[in-house]
Amino acid sequence: MHMTLNELRIGSKSRIIAVNGQGALRRRLLDMGLTPHTEVMVRKKAPMGDPIELQLRGYELTIRLDDAKNIEIEEA
Repeated sequence: MHMTLNELRIGSKSRIIAVNGQGALRRRLLDMGLTPHTEVMVRKKAPMGDPIELQLRGYELTIRLDDAKNIEIEEA
């Protein structure tokens, strides 16, 4: 089932399928390690739900929900 990263629940693992967006936004997401075939897990969310903290490639990364909406995933 395909969904976007902002829909993933805390503690759930998934695999990135595609990184959407245009120009600098897409390049920034890719530079942060959010590339296709990467396994990612949501560690926690801020009290209001934005931003979210991810664990991928052995490190933690915090991104905004608006950015997470550009990342298509499939549950692992």
